[in-house]
Amino acid sequence: MVEMRAFQDAVGVWASGGPGGAAEELAGRLAVRTAVLLEGLSDLAAVEALAERRGRDLAAEGVCVVAMGGAMSVGRYADLLGPCGLGLRLTGLCDERERPFFDRALDRAGTPRRDVFVCAADLEDELIRALGTATVEEIVAAEGDLRPWQTFLHQPAHHGSPRHRQLRRFLGTKKGRKIRYGRLLVEALAPERVPAPLDELFGSL
Repeated sequence: MVEMRAFQDAVGVWASGGPGGAAEELAGRLAVRTAVLLEGLSDLAAVEALAERRGRDLAAEGVCVVAMGGAMSVGRYADLLGPCGLGLRLTGLCDERERPFFDRALDRAGTPRRDVFVCAADLEDELIRALGTATVEEIVAAEGDLRPWQTFLHQPAHHGSPRHRQLRRFLGTKKGRKIRYGRLLVEALAPERVPAPLDELFGSL
């Protein structure tokens, strides 16, 4: 796991314009075969949490999960990691509104679009709907975020919005909150309630 983290870091450096030698060396040493492209760190937290729940050691399976820092970076990552780069199989998870970025990048890299799984709004929204808003509010309270949540609800801008949308927006109001709840919401899911895009992603690995 430590070495796979080193590979993730090396890929990030490479994608930012730095040298790619470390990523290439680690990919060979770790026998990396698949790269899972994710938009951000909250998605990464959710995927890693589900892997733990299902007893999957993705690193040992040669699967590297990459948080790209935004969907607009997918072209760069696909070029570096896909058939024209390290030769890894590419798969991933994206939001519906970001799908065109993924489609263009995968077409250019020669990777099937079917290997990317799409969330309607985003992964947080999928998880909130799977759990139900009452359960998510219980998690918010258990995490000591009840007061900020109540303050958020009293803001005029959020009046009248559906509860699941209010919760989704709340998770993005403080740095690091989406990442923390990405893991917490997955840990609270019943096995049969895993959202389809996330479940299908794991089924493809």
